[in-house]
Amino acid sequence: MVIETNITKMLGIKHPILSAPMGPFYTTKLTVAVSEAGGLGVLSHVTLHGSVTLNEMKKSMEYVVEHTDKPFGFNIRTARLQPDAIKLCRQLPRFIMENPKIREQCVYLITSAGSPKLMYNKHFEKLKETGSRIKHFHVAPSLYLAKKLVDSGVDGIIATGSEGGGHQSYENISTLVLLQEIRQKLPDVPVIASGGYATGEGLASALSMGAGAIAMGSRFISSKECEFHDNYKQIVVDSNTSDTELKTGIFGPARVWKNKLAETHGLVESKEEKQAGEFSMSKVARELAELEMTYQGNVQDGTVYLGQSIGLINRVETVKEIIDTIIYDAEKSLRNAFNTIKPSYIEQALEL
Repeated sequence: MVIETNITKMLGIKHPILSAPMGPFYTTKLTVAVSEAGGLGVLSHVTLHGSVTLNEMKKSMEYVVEHTDKPFGFNIRTARLQPDAIKLCRQLPRFIMENPKIREQCVYLITSAGSPKLMYNKHFEKLKETGSRIKHFHVAPSLYLAKKLVDSGVDGIIATGSEGGGHQSYENISTLVLLQEIRQKLPDVPVIASGGYATGEGLASALSMGAGAIAMGSRFISSKECEFHDNYKQIVVDSNTSDTELKTGIFGPARVWKNKLAETHGLVESKEEKQAGEFSMSKVARELAELEMTYQGNVQDGTVYLGQSIGLINRVETVKEIIDTIIYDAEKSLRNAFNTIKPSYIEQALEL
């Protein structure tokens, strides 16, 4: 059984599974592994201390096309507190245009944490005019935002619920409810579900509700190919579903693993409250330094972005093993569901 959806056809991939962007950390090798395994790997917006983001993204794209001939994507965080966002949105389309192999394989752009409109510039439009198959998706944590995104002209939306790790929204809506809302009100819009997915059963449930694919972060952190420190991966394996909580992050609420640092952070309840105590750039730098601690293995004193799905993960595996198992289990779940409801259809037909 091959699970073909509107998203697999749109992006030219075998399996309806994407890696979620996990900035500010590198996911270059992970991107290659996910794409090679039939999913879609996504390069993160890297902002580790001292890195030059544009150059890092260019190098990562070059690395990807050197190591796989499969499609891939990338992320740009377009938040107000992301000073390099405008530069990336203008210069990356030009870079992709000038590199035929990258232009052929780079089929997906996900903007997040801000407005998708930064991408609506002459460079991105020219890229699409050159024959690029790139599709622009943006993260939607609420139905209200999803409607605005559709009106703005995005190619699709990422329905992201509060179960997911890292940056979240103030709406605090679960993926289960959010996906149903979006499918009811925007039935024709391509949707990728994210937040809480780590198993075949999860993929089957998302597909049954009309999503075309899922995006996973925490599940891929616990892969052998992921660049994250082994201490980070071990947390995923050892933790329970209740071992994460929402705290105030750089852009707003963020789901993090409960450690010593998390105990010192509070949680702002609204966007207005967050803006009233807006971060200075020095505070942003300090927050990024705390993230880098974790990337280097200090998981008690650094910020550890993880989602509730960590309670579903009990071992570190290769990306191929992860994807193959999820697809197998999803197919099994969908078959079981079909066999369960099939007799009722037959009974109804006989009654008629």
